[in-house]
Amino acid sequence: MSGGDTGRQPKYQRIAAQLRAAVEAGEYGPGERLPGENDLMAEHGVARMTARQALGVLQTEGIAEARKGAGVFVRDFRPIRRRGLERLAHAQWGEGRSIWTTDAGDRELVVDSVEVTEEDAPVAIAGVLSLGDDEEVRVCVRRRRYVLDGKPVLLSTSYLPAELVAGTPIAQPDTGPGGMYARLEELGRRPVRFREEIRSRMPSAQEADRLALSSGVPVVLVVRTAFDVEGRVVEVNDMVLDAASYILEYDFEG
Repeated sequence: MSGGDTGRQPKYQRIAAQLRAAVEAGEYGPGERLPGENDLMAEHGVARMTARQALGVLQTEGIAEARKGAGVFVRDFRPIRRRGLERLAHAQWGEGRSIWTTDAGDRELVVDSVEVTEEDAPVAIAGVLSLGDDEEVRVCVRRRRYVLDGKPVLLSTSYLPAELVAGTPIAQPDTGPGGMYARLEELGRRPVRFREEIRSRMPSAQEADRLALSSGVPVVLVVRTAFDVEGRVVEVNDMVLDAASYILEYDFEG
């Protein structure tokens, strides 16, 4: 961007750019407090609203977070590198490891709010699972929230044919070593292929609350479909990710 373009930027964006550059240069480290509204007003000769908007930009970008009564601080949460292919490899869950350990590494990962129910299949899910249009078609629904280093980062809802998993550990909160995919393999329905669809949007009020999102932070939606060797769908996993907490990595060979 040329100097002329920069000059035409709103003042709050120019201030935000300076603060962003200072963070990237290490002038403000993780967990350190950024200049407050009064500091920015005095330094840049702007109104309080302009200073507030500048700090708001950094919060929206996930660079900073507001702490009630204390100010705005550089986020000290390290983004999660979600390795889309490595985490789904059979060598991961086939050896009894959770696919989520690829993301978390040695960090503290807690799965809370685990809820397992049997419900009528939503029309879209029934269509993907090829369960037909029978109103009585049932699915096993597994809802979880993932909390990393004390911060909620992911809401996950899995749908599986109830007839397939009824009476198995998949229908229980704890699915055992290797998780759902290891249990599906034991049922002769091992997932061998996956498809992920990714988009983004602003969160609903409930999603923002459950993920403790700052105002303006979007979410990434990942819908994963798992197929067995015969091409039958064995699971649809609908995930809502805190966009500021994730780096999505996909490693392909040409």
